[in-house]
Amino acid sequence: VIDGEHLPDDLKPMALILIKDVLRDNVKDTVRYFKEQGVALKVISGDSVKTVKNIAVETGIEGAENAVDMSTVTTDDELFEAAERCSVFGRVTPAQKKKLVLALKDHGHNVAMMGDGVNDVLALKEADCSVAMSSGSEAARNISQLVLVNNDFASMPEVVEEGRRTINNVERSASLLLIKTIFTCILVVICIFMESEYFYLPIHLSLITTCTISI
Repeated sequence: VIDGEHLPDDLKPMALILIKDVLRDNVKDTVRYFKEQGVALKVISGDSVKTVKNIAVETGIEGAENAVDMSTVTTDDELFEAAERCSVFGRVTPAQKKKLVLALKDHGHNVAMMGDGVNDVLALKEADCSVAMSSGSEAARNISQLVLVNNDFASMPEVVEEGRRTINNVERSASLLLIKTIFTCILVVICIFMESEYFYLPIHLSLITTCTISI
């Protein structure tokens, strides 16, 4: 019989139960991809720093040994220093999540924030790129720029590659448009000095644009 907070003296251990978070099969490949791309991964959680640190180490996140219990961080200066030095943050409050994002931006980083709860909204709003899970809270989904409908972090490499492909295409198109504009300006100047009519009609320019830039 249990008496208050004291256990009976004749107890005998029958079994030892270990509880452990199971990692997804592809999480290590995803972490390795971002490491190869020069992206620093940081884990920000409200859970115990020991729990978060052990999971981060197992996933292969670089610098996961540098963990800090944010309940011991009392000043903004300490938070600013920890944001750059540490890779794992435990016992983080919603306000501290926001300050960590702002601190990383002040250090000159482009910050992408992934979250799924209401307590992540403040940080998601401040991040350069905000990502939410479709299974997360409605507030997080509404505030985020990107929502992962399959709730899988492994989709992020494909997202990054698609984004880079889009940016590269825009840059190529912009360079072609700039060349066309410079070429047109040169022709205009030549026509002014030669006191002649412009070489092309608008319909000709449309045809040229279609054959060069549009295709």
